[in-house]
Order: sequence, then C-alpha cells, then structure tokens
Amino acid sequence: MSQHTQALAAFLADLRYEQVPAAVLDRTEDLFLDWLGSALASQGAHPIPLFERYAEKMGPAEGRSRILVSRRSSSAYFAALVNGASSHLVEQDDLHNSSVLHPATVVFPAALAAAQDLGKSGRELLLASLAGYEAGIRIGEFLGRSHYRIFHTTATVGTLAAAVAVGKLMGFDKEQFINLLGSAGTQAAGLWEFLRDAADSKQLHTAKAAADGLLAAYLTADGLSGARNILEGEQGMAAGMSKDADPRWLSDRLGERWALAETSFKFHASCRHTHPAADALLALMQRENLTADEIARVTTRVHQGAIDVLGRVVVPQTVHQAKFSMGTVLGLIALYGKAGLTEFHTHALTDPRVGQFREKVSMVLDPEVDGAYPQRWLGRVEVVTVDGRTLTAAVDDPKGDPGNTLSRAELEDKFRRLVAFSGARSDAEAGVLIDRVWRLRDTYDLGGLA
Repeated sequence: MSQHTQALAAFLADLRYEQVPAAVLDRTEDLFLDWLGSALASQGAHPIPLFERYAEKMGPAEGRSRILVSRRSSSAYFAALVNGASSHLVEQDDLHNSSVLHPATVVFPAALAAAQDLGKSGRELLLASLAGYEAGIRIGEFLGRSHYRIFHTTATVGTLAAAVAVGKLMGFDKEQFINLLGSAGTQAAGLWEFLRDAADSKQLHTAKAAADGLLAAYLTADGLSGARNILEGEQGMAAGMSKDADPRWLSDRLGERWALAETSFKFHASCRHTHPAADALLALMQRENLTADEIARVTTRVHQGAIDVLGRVVVPQTVHQAKFSMGTVLGLIALYGKAGLTEFHTHALTDPRVGQFREKVSMVLDPEVDGAYPQRWLGRVEVVTVDGRTLTAAVDDPKGDPGNTLSRAELEDKFRRLVAFSGARSDAEAGVLIDRVWRLRDTYDLGGLA
C-alpha cells in the first residue's frame, strides 16, 4: 500500500480537537451554516419530495436523525440521503477550488445524521466534518482534472469524504480508516451526462454519496473489510477514473495545511464555473455604467473545465439547467444585477430578454485562465458594445473565494434569504438556528439543529 494513503489514514485516526486552530473551527461553523441554508432552501422543490417519499416508504417511521426539509425523524441512513439531496439543489452550497469538490453537501448530511444517531456533541461533529473535508479535498486533488471531465467529483470523492466524517465520529483507528476508504471508494460513482438531458441526477449523486459513505462507516465499525489500496491500486479509483492522478496530494502538508479553510462560498445561485465571469461582467458594467441593451457581444475567457461542464447546456429547459448556462447567468447579471434564487425562478426561463442576451455570450479557452485552474478560478470577459467599443474586465478572486470571502454577517444574511425563499423556517426560527450554529462547539444535544 502507498505511503500516501497510509499517511492520510494515520492523520485521520490521530486528529484531535485540541490540534485544530480556532480560526479553522470558526470556518467549519461558517460552512455548516451555509450548508444548512442550502438544504432548507430546497424544501418542496422538485425532485426533493421524491427523496422524502422514498425515505418514508423504505425507512423507519421514526428515528434519532432528522430530515431537515420535512422536520421528520428517520434513521441516520435516510436522513443523510434526503439531506444530501436537498443541499445540492439550489446551487448555493460551497466549493473547494483545487479539488473541484462541493464538500458540505456530502460531509455534513452524513456527519450530522450519524452524530444525532450516536448522541455525539457539537465538538465531535465539527472535528468529524473537518476530517471529511481534509480527506475529501486531498482525494479530489489526487484524482486531478481528467477525473472531473467525466465524473462528478462531488459524487465520487464525496462518498469517501462522507465516510471519513462518520468514521471519525466513531473513533476509527488507522486500520479501520484504510478499510473504510476501500468500502467507500468501491461505491463511488456519478457521471456528468445528466446535464445534457436536464436530468435530476445531481441530487441523486449527493444523496447517495452521503448515505453510502455513512453505510460504509457503519459496516466498517461492525467488521466489514475493504480494499486496502482503493485509491492507488492497479484496479483502484485512479486507475479507472483518472489519467493524471498524483498521489502526493493525498498526504499534502497534513496537519499544517487546513484545506477546509480554502473552501469558497457561493455568492451567485449557479454553477461555480459561471461565477468568475459573472463577477467580471458585473464589475465592467458598473465601471462603464453600461446597460444590457448597450452590449452587443460578451466573450468569456474560461478554463477547460468550464467548457466541459457548461458547454453541454445550449438552451436550458429547466431552472436547474439554466444555472449551468453561462449565457443565462450573464443575462441575469446584465439585466437584474444579480443571479440569485429569485432571479432564476422568476426570470431565467420566462424573460425573453434573458434568452436574447444568452445568444450574445460565448466561451473561449484562455491559456492564462486554464493554467491557473483549478487552484484559482479567474474571471476574464471581453465586451463589444453596440456603439463599437471593446471593453475588458478581470477578476482574480470571485466573491466568496478565500481572498474575497463572506463575513459572518453576510453568511447570516444569505442564510435568512435561503430560508425565506422556500419558507422552510420563519425568520425568527432562522435566527434561532443561526445562534445555535455559532454555539455549536458548546452544544451537547444536536437535535435542535433540525
């Protein structure tokens, strides 16, 4: 077995709450609140009720873990399944740049469901979630850019990240973590083809990643063995799912580099690949005092990953698919100054001006932008105006990135907007939840987080 996998497993087993810097714990709470808002924002929206009905049909009538959108109780497995689906629908959950992984939507559903089931404390939940982030991010980086071209990294790597979080709650040792990675990795799946058909698979991806990661942990705790070299073995994940895997990422500065702190918040309610260009266009329009009607053409200079994902969507058929359309996102930015949940649900498919603006937008591969990706997601746009001027704008740190992050006040505001959008909780209830999250490390009963 590789020394890198062994080093990662040893780090996960030995990680202690007292080792974690206070700023990293603060950021873990920030990310948890951001995730909670994303999960609640999808209440009642297709296809989440399908997952709820499946849980009601196949799961127990009640349990120790909570399904957020319905406030029902269930087993840890079905709570993780539904919460994993619901937190990835509105495209407001976090993203880690260099791994191209959405950690929150797979780590927190599994960790919270297991913590409630096992009677764990807020501190234990925070530490377990941190472990899931640290492992998942490094495994995503290890699998590289080629993996993401075909596979939805949050679905594949997310299964392992979720498993690690639950394994940490259970106090796994190094040997158990090795077996756990094997059982989680052999279940890892999730393909991008769904985007072409506006299919609902993205929510299935995160639901299964969270639930299957939890499944792997519970079975490992009971003695199930797994492949010992699932990441780097000749028939393991890298062999079947990557062309540029680099094992050194697996053990990259463990205990020194806190990868969780590098995670970005989502400002716009769209695919993260659209955000750099959206920020650049908004900055250009404000700088030049331009209106949408004065723009004849927009060229976005992007990395190859953006073309691979966004290029599949030509004319979006659903609101969710519209979030993967660069032209639609920029149309909302140009016409409404923002691309939030309200703009998508009210205007993305019904305002003909958005469709007209979409036709003005193109993507071209830019060597500088592509060379920086995925460590950095640069925004570069070129606008040709109706009166013949050519204007450019550049954004190096899109809103929400670590270098341009959201403050706690901004996160609270985002949380309240997300909850209000779906009506999942009243504003007073939202305030109570915010307070509980900020006191998470001193919480011993996690039932109130539902």
